[in-house]
Amino acid sequence: MVTAPIKPHGASQPCAARHADTRSEDAARSFDYRAITTLYRESEARRSLTQLAASIVPFCALWIVMWFGLRYSYFITLALSVPAAGFLVRLFILQHDCGHGSFFKSKAANDVLGRALSILTFTPYDRWRKNHAIHHATSGDLDRRGCGDVHMLTVAEYGKLSAPQQLFYRFHRHPLVLFGFGPFLYFVIFQRFTFYDPHLSRKERASVYWTNLGLIAAVALMSWLVGWKQFLMIHLPVLTLAASAGAWLFYVQHHFESTYWQRHNRWSYFDAGLEGSSYYELPAVLRWLTADIGLHHVHHLDSQIPNYRLQECFDENPALQGVARLKLWDSLACASLRLWDEEKSEMVKIG
Repeated sequence: MVTAPIKPHGASQPCAARHADTRSEDAARSFDYRAITTLYRESEARRSLTQLAASIVPFCALWIVMWFGLRYSYFITLALSVPAAGFLVRLFILQHDCGHGSFFKSKAANDVLGRALSILTFTPYDRWRKNHAIHHATSGDLDRRGCGDVHMLTVAEYGKLSAPQQLFYRFHRHPLVLFGFGPFLYFVIFQRFTFYDPHLSRKERASVYWTNLGLIAAVALMSWLVGWKQFLMIHLPVLTLAASAGAWLFYVQHHFESTYWQRHNRWSYFDAGLEGSSYYELPAVLRWLTADIGLHHVHHLDSQIPNYRLQECFDENPALQGVARLKLWDSLACASLRLWDEEKSEMVKIG
């Protein structure tokens, strides 16, 4: 549990009173936590540019070596697709920081870089920024699910489904779907359209189609330079691995056994940040490739902190250290957790 005090929500209170208490508690805790995290919001142009260079240069270099590798053995290309995918994940997280306005001080600079990186990540910047902001504002709220999150049902909701509906839900939550072909379909196909995002503004919808045009131009250029078959042989494995790794990271940071979900009248932004976002303790190399996004509880408390200051914020503040920690090997068990049990307040398997 967190070391910062958390007042219990009184179950015997009327709904309106509990809601008012939650709001007043959140306001008080907002002051306490903001006093901590605001100190780490300052981005540094030199560190940001160094991060960008250290991410995109190796990615491009690996891509070129993979192209040369095709002349000798496709196994060389496939082997190099693993580190290349790691760098693509890192570039996605830099785009993620741009979307939060934390990578550079300038909003214009964040937007320019974010939109440029969207061609590499196949992720329309403005649409993703909107949906991800909704995710941050509603994470852990059972009554506001459905945007920027992984589809999840409670035990009671699952029990009310028909047999075919239960079968479809089990299929959707199967690891081969969530972390196998599902992420590829989402990043490569579904993100090209806007029909399933009715809340998008005209500008955000337009950004999707501008990104699509940019992708068409980039793919045409690369196909002209190296050949379309060679391009697909190189980039599809990289994109597939990166999409799966990204989906796993997002999933495991919120779908672990002791995570946090509450109905809206009892939901707390800060409880959701501290208890509903894991501290994913990864090996040093993976920590670097994922730009410390494993410190997800710190990120959810204050998304304005640039990735390269998350560890600093965590290390210097004991109030942020007593949270749920997941080791790489232990986190694999999270893949089988598919339902939220409201009575037990934990994620469970389907019996």
